[in-house]
Amino acid sequence: LGTRERLEATPEEAKARLDKLAGAISTILECIGEDPDREGLHATPERYAKAMMFFTKGYEENLRDIVNKAVFHEDHDELVIVKDIEVFSLCEHHLVPFSGK
Repeated sequence: LGTRERLEATPEEAKARLDKLAGAISTILECIGEDPDREGLHATPERYAKAMMFFTKGYEENLRDIVNKAVFHEDHDELVIVKDIEVFSLCEHHLVPFSGK
């Protein structure tokens, strides 16, 4: 449900979601002892909110569009190895981005 709401959001709803996320980041900063209004952190909640929306943009993508009909059935059982595929994701337990191959 949340994924569909995000995908089908109007510009106003998307802005409200971003503002809500930025508010949550301000709360996190306060909870760790920071002042979200100090000069060095000015606009950080908004920047982080935008980054988090970017890190999770896959929720707005359709797998069929991404693979572009590249998945098909073949009549063999041999192993295919593809190396050095770059991966970028977000740890669901810590909400920390990671990358690798």
